Amino acid sequence: MTYPLLQTIDDPADLRRLSRAQLKPLADELRGFLLESVARTGGHLSSNLGTVELTIALHYVFDTPRDRLVWDVGHQTYPHKILTGRRDRMATLRQLGGLSGFPQRTESEYDTFGTAHSSTSISAALGMALAAQMKGEDRHAVAVIGDGAMTAGMAFEALNNAGVQHDARLLVILNDNDMSISPPVGALNRYLAQLMSGQFYAAAKNVGRTVLKPVPPLFELARRLEQGAKGMVLPATLFEKFGFNYVGPIDGHDLDALIPTLENLRQLKGPQFLHVVTRKGQGYKLAEADPVAYHGPGKFDPAVGLVPPAAPAKPTFTQVFGQWLCDMAAQDARLVGITPAMREGSGLVEFAKAYPGRYHDVGIAEQHAVTFAAGLACEGLKPVVAIYSTFLQRAYDQLVHDVAIQNLPVVFALDRAGLVGTDGATHAGAYDIAYLRCIPNMALACPADERECRQLLSTAFAQPGPVSVRYPRGAGAGVEPLPGLDPLPFGKGEVRRQRAASPQPAGSAPQGVAILAFGTLLYPALTAAERLDATVVNMRWAKPLDVELLLQIAATHEALVTVEEGCIAGGAGSAVTEALMAAGVLRPVLQLGLPDRFIEHGDPAKLLALQGLDAAGIEASVRARFGAIVAGGARPDLKVVA
Repeated sequence: MTYPLLQTIDDPADLRRLSRAQLKPLADELRGFLLESVARTGGHLSSNLGTVELTIALHYVFDTPRDRLVWDVGHQTYPHKILTGRRDRMATLRQLGGLSGFPQRTESEYDTFGTAHSSTSISAALGMALAAQMKGEDRHAVAVIGDGAMTAGMAFEALNNAGVQHDARLLVILNDNDMSISPPVGALNRYLAQLMSGQFYAAAKNVGRTVLKPVPPLFELARRLEQGAKGMVLPATLFEKFGFNYVGPIDGHDLDALIPTLENLRQLKGPQFLHVVTRKGQGYKLAEADPVAYHGPGKFDPAVGLVPPAAPAKPTFTQVFGQWLCDMAAQDARLVGITPAMREGSGLVEFAKAYPGRYHDVGIAEQHAVTFAAGLACEGLKPVVAIYSTFLQRAYDQLVHDVAIQNLPVVFALDRAGLVGTDGATHAGAYDIAYLRCIPNMALACPADERECRQLLSTAFAQPGPVSVRYPRGAGAGVEPLPGLDPLPFGKGEVRRQRAASPQPAGSAPQGVAILAFGTLLYPALTAAERLDATVVNMRWAKPLDVELLLQIAATHEALVTVEEGCIAGGAGSAVTEALMAAGVLRPVLQLGLPDRFIEHGDPAKLLALQGLDAAGIEASVRARFGAIVAGGARPDLKVVA
């Protein structure tokens, strides 16, 4: 395809030089380029196809980047990236060193706020609007938020605060892509939206209030007439109760409706709320028919569409969890499954079909999900909260206050632990070991493979208090899960490889290196250990730590290495050093894990290798620190540290 208009747009200033008549052809080109681009790289598709016209209209009407534009979640910002000077870099999308799949302040001045977790846009945009007011700058702040993100309490907290900021130049756009507008209603809404967003309507309302206020019966009649007229064609005026001027809903794919309405709203002071209706996958029939399948596809041929993938050689951890959940639910009627809007991502599709009365999708409301689970647990049920590691961070107070302090038996199935690859730092599960192990009553299991994942979930479910089980995205070593629901011992690890050197007599000096692995990095550790002749321990639990096993290993080895796919600071390696110090045992410990910086997006295997967490990297780090011990030679300069 050729894109004669799109190729002339290097920034929004170029867009604003186009005539209104050129915008519709531009939208067609932008949608075609977007489809072609995502088909080559993979990425979010349905949501971006749905925001093409809205993106054009926003940059056409507002003076970006002077006017601030904040995209909630941000996975629908590919059209925004293309129109703001990044068209030629779309081939690098979500690749190492390439464009992020979300807005990033370091990537472009048009990305005014970094997003990827939902429901933050209104708070951020309100801050920007009030900052402009305090600095005497006449500019706008616009938040674009989806209907799914409006299920989160944070969005309503922001609305509650924004509604009393009467002079703030704030516009909230609700991008509603879960409903449609029939043509007649759409035409009427277009007219009403332009009318109600205009200066005349706003002035008329103010004059009416002023003139009729002294005559309460007439004022009340006028108020009811206005609300009744709106009520015939508009949703409930909830947002006006928050103090916003509500406009809409209007067709978000109709530039002739969007642009005049936005132009009118731009002239008004105070918080404005525009409700637009869009369709996920708009313009690509296959995505329109199945927006979920095309939400985040890999590479594909647009002419053919998605091809059903071949049956995987081994199940993913998510699939292992989903099967375990169904099997355990069949055995124990107390089990309740909970997800904050991640049914597909967390593997609850089959559970939802088999046990609809015991399945709860609470929407994008992680705080509610955790406390809701706590309430269920108080009544003798056994809730299992399936949640991404990165999203559990959003409910930390509820985790501490509502679950852990009360020591309630809630199981947290933490998907996407460790590096997740193309989604980058915002979605990496890098911190759960550190932020969970410091909470009293909380236990944390780190299965090394698919079999252990199923068994440790059973272990967690049997405990009287809260337990988290962390596992990565995708498949692991391919160890087939056992069919039963037998648990593994609580808080106990195992030696998986013993160094080959002949054991020393009792009481002799310790020798060699032992690698203590937490989670799936056990397998690269085993490969490295073959080259190093090191002992390898599958620790399995970051909390409670198997201190008995740890002290046995420390007594027989000169140096210890901890390996985890989580942050080093406060992680499982820190737990090991704390336990050694508490026991008065001094051993040099090398902690391998994620460094104290955010890891960018890219291929997961490559990212792990760059952090030295593949087999070659583990071997190199051990040789660099403990080369003399590995070689068995003299070590006069060895420093003993904990």
